[in-house]
Amino acid sequence: MPSDGRQERDAALWSPIDSHEWYAARDAVTSLRRVLVVLGMERDFPFLRADMNAFGHGFIDLGRISPETAERLAGLVRRAVASGYEIPCAGTSFDPPEGSEERRNEA
Repeated sequence: MPSDGRQERDAALWSPIDSHEWYAARDAVTSLRRVLVVLGMERDFPFLRADMNAFGHGFIDLGRISPETAERLAGLVRRAVASGYEIPCAGTSFDPPEGSEERRNEA
């Protein structure tokens, strides 16, 4: 123990509250929650939360969602892409698969 009154930090004393990653994850959840409220989808994501993994990386846990919620979310992303919003994975096609119900509804 240091005699100058400072306490050395070690893994046993680490807290996610002390990290930038925790606050970034928490702020991202807050932003997402606000959008979900505007869309009327806040009840569709009951397990939404900020978290951190064992390596100290922040992430967002969307939790379990219903198939209907997943379809609605996919539709929103597709509409965003169709409106010109660029998504980092630009080489990926967001078109519904041939024969799918969504493809039939587009016809």
